Amino acid sequence: MRRERTPAPLLVPAALAVAFLVLPLAGLLVRTPWSQLGTLLTAPGVGQALRLSVVSATLATLVSVVLGVPLAWVLARSRARGRAVLRALVTVPLVLPPVVGGVALFLVLGRQGILGSWLAETTGITIPFTTAAVVIAETFVAMPFLVISVEGALRGADARFEDAAATLGADRWTTFRRVTLPLVAPGVAAGAVLCWARALGEFGATITFAGNFPGTTQTMPLAVYLALQRDPQAAIVLSLVLLVVSVATLLLLRDRWLGRGAAA
Repeated sequence: MRRERTPAPLLVPAALAVAFLVLPLAGLLVRTPWSQLGTLLTAPGVGQALRLSVVSATLATLVSVVLGVPLAWVLARSRARGRAVLRALVTVPLVLPPVVGGVALFLVLGRQGILGSWLAETTGITIPFTTAAVVIAETFVAMPFLVISVEGALRGADARFEDAAATLGADRWTTFRRVTLPLVAPGVAAGAVLCWARALGEFGATITFAGNFPGTTQTMPLAVYLALQRDPQAAIVLSLVLLVVSVATLLLLRDRWLGRGAAA
């Protein structure tokens, strides 16, 4: 692709956009208490919050893959009516304020919720303010990222391979497992990474539906929020950890699944 010189009128707004997006991150690095980094990272509760964040985000990603990949196939390949409406409903969590998502989950799965009350009466299980609630909240807000990624990969996959498998006698399930899934594996992987990163940074739905209990529901974003009120230095260090994870996620996507050609 031929590279063109940037028109002069675009340079100033582009530079302002870069400054607007980069300066807050640079400020975080500048204000980080590097000399106290080890002490603050080993403070009580930090390890618990980080461990819970990683575990819950991983579980949310696994649930999203198991449920989201079939949903993406339905959106991309099914001829059922109402796919446009279904797609709109699936992508609502992308634009819905996370706090509203937490309230919605509470109204469905809370003790007085539509399903939660029945679950509590029949099994004695209550979901809100538990680690399971963290996973559910993260799955709710993160799954659309995987669905959109996999749907795009399915739409871009070469259908001739699937047609060839069908002519050789493979049924639809076998074709999906042996042909379609390997074809869209990069899209599934990219969607899973995005899903994991979004789940790791989830705050609004988690604090609304799961609460902020150390060791049980307090993830890293909630720990940052709490530390900001008591110890701003600790909040900066915790924010730095999340920043490093976010940057590593973007680099992983760029170099491995989004293609090196895009970086050229």
